[in-house]
Amino acid sequence: MDKASLPNPQLDVMQVAGLRFLTDERLFRACGIRVAFTSRAGGVSVGDHGALNLGAHTEDDIEHVEANRSLVRNALGADDVTFVYPLQVHGDNVVCVNELGEAACAQRQADEGADGILVRCVDVAPLLCFADSVPVVLVSRLGFAVVHAGWRGVMARIAPKAARMLLEGDKTLDATEINVYLGPHIGPECFETSFELHDEFIRSFGEGVSAGKRHIDLSRALMTSLEEIGIPVHRMIDAGLCTVCHNDEYFSYRAQDGRCGRHAALCFRKE
Repeated sequence: MDKASLPNPQLDVMQVAGLRFLTDERLFRACGIRVAFTSRAGGVSVGDHGALNLGAHTEDDIEHVEANRSLVRNALGADDVTFVYPLQVHGDNVVCVNELGEAACAQRQADEGADGILVRCVDVAPLLCFADSVPVVLVSRLGFAVVHAGWRGVMARIAPKAARMLLEGDKTLDATEINVYLGPHIGPECFETSFELHDEFIRSFGEGVSAGKRHIDLSRALMTSLEEIGIPVHRMIDAGLCTVCHNDEYFSYRAQDGRCGRHAALCFRKE
């Protein structure tokens, strides 16, 4: 895949077998990389976890979670893809998978705690779970990363860290060639913080991240941190969906008082 074959990012709605995804069809056609953000639609979970809960570290029945994950794999044509599911700890650890044979080792590392998985091979898919935090997928022509960015991850600059790691894989690649996708997450109108954290975000990312008294725009902070390392705005796209305001479509820890399932962000590449 040459430089010209990585199109600017877009997000399309894809519905398969009762499941609903946000994806980039143009990217998939160009290079075989499938970006996907799931919703609550479809699945077998019930109650607060209904219906497509993909998070194992919830109060949902693990058999429901496994069934939901199988539905996602099947709907995306990824039954033969090896998935990596990290234990997310709100840190900045990013685990790398350079070839398919490293997937089992990467899973063991991810079990120790990771909030990013970077892949440089075919048929390996990171799947990370969310319920207000920002799902971030970064794609280059030689690899991709899926990142969990809650406010701690944004402050720790985990997304720029993953982007720099992608750049390390190829000296001919530069930041202007990386696509960034931000999935549904808590919006600035609903993300109310302490005065202290509000001020800390402004000190770190500038006045533009303030969305009023005690409110912070996490997307703006993320994009600012990625612009700082050279990723241009036209290479970034935000789904623009607040998980609190759209709690019927996406899980929200705040809207559901912590009793909720998890939607997911995932990415893989097929030959």
